[in-house]
Amino acid sequence: MSHPPGQDRTVVDLPAGRLRGANESGVTVFRAVPYAAPPVGDLRWRPAQPHAGWSGTRDATADGPSAPQLYMEGGDPVLGGHGSPPFDEDCLTLNLWTPAVDDARRPVLVWIHGGGFVSGSGSLPGYSGETFARDGDLVVVSINYRIGPLGYLYPGDGEGGEAGEGGNFWLTDQLAALRWVKENIASFGGDPDCVTVAGQSGGAVSTAALACHPQTEGLIRRVILQSPPFGLDLPGPDAYLERTAAYLELAGAKDLAELRTLPWPELIAAAAGLFAQTARWGYWPTPFLPVIDGVTLSGHPAEALLSGAAADVDVMIGWTREEANFGFALDEGYAAATREQVTDRIADTFGSEAAAGVYAAYARARPGARPADVLMDLITDELFRMPAVRLAEARAETGSPVWAYQFDLPTPAYGGRLGAAHCLELPFVFDNFDQWSHAPFLAGLAPAVRDGLAHAMHRAWIAFVRTGDPNHPDLPQWRPYDTRNRITMRFDSVVTALDDLAGASRLLHTPAPLI
Repeated sequence: MSHPPGQDRTVVDLPAGRLRGANESGVTVFRAVPYAAPPVGDLRWRPAQPHAGWSGTRDATADGPSAPQLYMEGGDPVLGGHGSPPFDEDCLTLNLWTPAVDDARRPVLVWIHGGGFVSGSGSLPGYSGETFARDGDLVVVSINYRIGPLGYLYPGDGEGGEAGEGGNFWLTDQLAALRWVKENIASFGGDPDCVTVAGQSGGAVSTAALACHPQTEGLIRRVILQSPPFGLDLPGPDAYLERTAAYLELAGAKDLAELRTLPWPELIAAAAGLFAQTARWGYWPTPFLPVIDGVTLSGHPAEALLSGAAADVDVMIGWTREEANFGFALDEGYAAATREQVTDRIADTFGSEAAAGVYAAYARARPGARPADVLMDLITDELFRMPAVRLAEARAETGSPVWAYQFDLPTPAYGGRLGAAHCLELPFVFDNFDQWSHAPFLAGLAPAVRDGLAHAMHRAWIAFVRTGDPNHPDLPQWRPYDTRNRITMRFDSVVTALDDLAGASRLLHTPAPLI
């Protein structure tokens, strides 16, 4: 898109209408840009639809509402909150950061937030694309999409509208956002043929689902999967309909038609009850999940990354050393767990005969471990680390490129109980600690170590987005993962590329299927 001299470069003309953004800290930003029609009224629990556009100049200088979600005043003790009002169903918007509105065709980074499928927002300050746009000369897009019951409730075939629509409305939102990027990003100085999609936690599951989706062939060149919980057992339609029935009862509705008449705050309130009904001791709570419906999602995203068009996508995948500490380390009930309780939980995975030996193996790996520590290490391995390692192994065996990392820097917060917990790598990746000042889990980090590690990680992510190779001059050599050396980059106060970093756990959990 060419601009004559003197033209306002905060204004962009798109097929949908004209947008006016703002200059912020040397970067041009467009906020609350619609990428699909508001999913309200009859469009609730239906696939995302095209936006009708607007007349005149749309102001794009302020964030729009985030997707409706549970909200706790004062935030939580780890992140300090992961989404705050205003909330509204009219939330299918994106924020965009660009160094300049011009014809430069810069690499594009699309960020998909996580949040256990129930929380988060693309407009959270911590997910600002400003640092990536400025430091990496990238165009960055961060999206909002439907979460919780509005995005993940499975209505059953034909119940959500026309027969064959399926579920996973969150995925239809994200597909619409990627189509928007393909069609519009050149107007913001981006290259539609060089798109990296990155996500963390639930957002990494989304990223994998997108990478292998038939509708995205040719739209995604690279993916970054941060702490994907690929160990989740994703339900099929029949299993999920039991959960849908429980939710209908909690909401006081007899069917989806009646549910559509309820205001969204009542829908979110009913979701709180589903947490209690689906909770199991020793398992990460997930009241809402993607559904393998055979329509929008035909298989587990981790498996699908191994074949078809996704086999040619560059992949970076990683995890934190103590993922599960995020959800369990500050819980006094789990702190009091006994060896017998944890051994019984291990038996769910390994069987009763092997459980005592597996407990002993985990205890040896963490000298002085309490039963709760063994439990958290087990959950970390089952849900995050081992499925990620198995994916790296499987892709390496097929010759598909994959880079693996482990984030090891523990936080001193809460007397060190959190360790290198789930989400802790995020401010390092974005290198924007000023936007995370509300987050208790960053307390006590030594500034020199913190900033040095952030520089190393942030620049690695930029390099990967730009070239498909995360190496840069301020990083030890990082080679792709293979099944001979199993090189894994360890991000800690000392950054080191190590052979088979997860080897002990890998052998303990072998043989095991990918999912």
